[in-house]
Amino acid sequence: MESNAQHFGDASLESGKPAVARVPGWLSRLLVNHRLLLEIFVLANLSFLAPDIYLAHSTNSFRNRAEYLPLWFSLAAPPILLIAILALEIRNLETIWHRLGLLVGGLAVVLGIAGLILHLDSHFFREKTLESLVYTAPFAAPLAYTGIGLLLILNRMVDSQSVEWPLWVLLLSLGGFVGDFIFSLADHAQNGFYHASEWIPVISSAFAIGFLLVPFLVQVNRSYLLVCTWMMILQVVVGITGFVLHNHANFNGPSPRTFDNFVYGAPPLAPLLFPNLALLTFLALWTLRRHLPDSAKATNSE
Repeated sequence: MESNAQHFGDASLESGKPAVARVPGWLSRLLVNHRLLLEIFVLANLSFLAPDIYLAHSTNSFRNRAEYLPLWFSLAAPPILLIAILALEIRNLETIWHRLGLLVGGLAVVLGIAGLILHLDSHFFREKTLESLVYTAPFAAPLAYTGIGLLLILNRMVDSQSVEWPLWVLLLSLGGFVGDFIFSLADHAQNGFYHASEWIPVISSAFAIGFLLVPFLVQVNRSYLLVCTWMMILQVVVGITGFVLHNHANFNGPSPRTFDNFVYGAPPLAPLLFPNLALLTFLALWTLRRHLPDSAKATNSE
């Protein structure tokens, strides 16, 4: 990451401060505290994973006891992380924040990797065919825990005022869109892309991957950040549209019980991964713009 960071020079952080004079004081402080924003992002994600896990593992009524582990973790981790955040922000107890965050983050990484192996072992490792990969449990889904855990570890191991911080966040967001691409492709392949619109998230996530690769290959300026921001807005539109379509299909499903339609039908929360990752990317781009070298700013102003 250090070699990539050199693209952005040693620009003063002060010269790129966002204009927040017209917003309330607490909000202006929050907008410039990207370390705290990332903690809030992770806390929200951990909280919303609990209902998603419950619906996903209800398809087989939690037949394997190990399937309860991510549910229990998603219920227990948010209060622990909230304690860590309050300890830092209210009492300035950085040691407690640091250790609790590493604990939650490390467990999340292990849980995600273990879930990946168990999901593949449910079908793919026995047959090792493309068909078994498509029709196995969604193998990329547990990696959401790994990504969340790495964000927590990153927030404690990398200086939040350095250019490496937004680059690492951007890299993890890129990894999330790779997961979105795989998940959308495998999930919609189960019905042979019956609706042409099912190709939209596949194409959309592929474009997002291409855009997010750019800062790791060439020097970028604010023009790139602006175009990339619009690309992320597109991801938000795709995700919200998919959320509406998935849940419309579930509400009008074949089962007389609506709950069964949500359990065995289209995954109701899966499309929200797109706006979720877009928010993470917005945070990285917002922070990265403060580190652009003067030459990049001058080029953009011309």
